[in-house]
Amino acid sequence: MRPLGMLGVALVGVLWPFGALLALLASLEDLAEWLLSSKERARARARALDKKGRKEAIKAHALDQLFDGDWTAAAGQFLLRWYGHSSHPKRLLVLTPDHVVLAAPPKRVSVRQTERMVVVAEIPVQEARVEDPLLRIHPSDRLRVLFSDGSWLTVITDEEPSEIHKYLMRLPRLGSTDAQRSPVLPRD
Repeated sequence: MRPLGMLGVALVGVLWPFGALLALLASLEDLAEWLLSSKERARARARALDKKGRKEAIKAHALDQLFDGDWTAAAGQFLLRWYGHSSHPKRLLVLTPDHVVLAAPPKRVSVRQTERMVVVAEIPVQEARVEDPLLRIHPSDRLRVLFSDGSWLTVITDEEPSEIHKYLMRLPRLGSTDAQRSPVLPRD
């Protein structure tokens, strides 16, 4: 055998295990990437199913509607008065122990006027309560103001979950004295 041929055989003998190791590492990397992508695909599928379930729950509870549709009921009359104060879409909902308070910016909104909210309604707890129909079922940015005559209106919050959602989660179950005094109707 020639000297160059022997050198080639020696190099192949030394480098072949190294090349085989690199090929094995590359295939392991591809396998790990495939496994991770399947986990990510599963997470994406779960998120999509949760989003679909959330949309269905919102529709089932009619939270995709502004109110119950009856303009003569308390919710419809309240909406008419509410928009009479200001047509600006930004509103503030505040819960107190005895009232559901709603505030709005002035009628004519200019720069920085949206931050000057004025109270437009204080509804006693005997006339209206706030509930989250999807509490502990799906995360939601929707609340319902439920009036004593059975009419209702939907409020969409800026945050998910909002401070009111967090408050609702902390409320004791119905039947306790704290829950009866609260302007909020907790869900089981």
